[in-house]
Amino acid sequence: MGVGTSNFVIRWINFLTMLLAIAVIIFGVWMSTHHDSCRRSLTLPVLGLGAVIFVISIIGFLGALKSNSILLWIYLVMLCIILVAILVFTVLAFIITNNGSGHSVPGLRYKEYQLQDYSSWFLKQLNNTKNWNRLKSCLVKTDDCNNLPRKYKTIKQYKSAKLTAIEAGCCRPPSVCGYPAVNASYYDLSFHPISSNKDCKLYKNSRATKCYNCDSCKAGVAQYMKTEWRVVAIFNVILFVVLSMIYFVGCCARRSAARSHSKA
Repeated sequence: MGVGTSNFVIRWINFLTMLLAIAVIIFGVWMSTHHDSCRRSLTLPVLGLGAVIFVISIIGFLGALKSNSILLWIYLVMLCIILVAILVFTVLAFIITNNGSGHSVPGLRYKEYQLQDYSSWFLKQLNNTKNWNRLKSCLVKTDDCNNLPRKYKTIKQYKSAKLTAIEAGCCRPPSVCGYPAVNASYYDLSFHPISSNKDCKLYKNSRATKCYNCDSCKAGVAQYMKTEWRVVAIFNVILFVVLSMIYFVGCCARRSAARSHSKA
């Protein structure tokens, strides 16, 4: 790849990534002004990601613009660190999300989840009192459970619904308890549970309690996190391939800049 071609490609790629970084930073600022504490907890990582992308893009853009081999060296080293970090995170994400799946329940379209099925990392994070209290406060504030009676007017509709992992684990007692459902948000707890599962005693019809203290709720959150992590891991694989191609072009641009400097 020639000097002009490689530098031209690097300039335009980094110009576009600078715009992307600005968009990420703006999104992070928007999140910081949002009153939802769950979203606000992601503010710093989002702002940090945007800042890192912006700095690397600036260095790459200036290095290609001025054919400066030193700047291009710095750009390539930083890009290499990002590639290694993405690779490590992606491998760990696939390992962590390898375990855990739902269990089918006769007569229901949705699945139920058990906490012990998931990786030890999920167990450690979700069984940490501080972590879970923060997650639980977020779950209580959402309308996942509160919206069920509005979504499903009859018991038949409710039982034939395809609930999400969080709805199935946090908004209702496990099926093994045997509590009859009065509607989509209320169960007859006067019946003695037919199972020794501790979640049966933890479930309450109160909107602030539900099954938020249950292992089934933690398992539902683990399943949700597993799904989200898998999506991120797949995205990271694509990002790794794209950045590897950019890294290759950057190497060509650096070599070209070095040759031009030596001839000068």
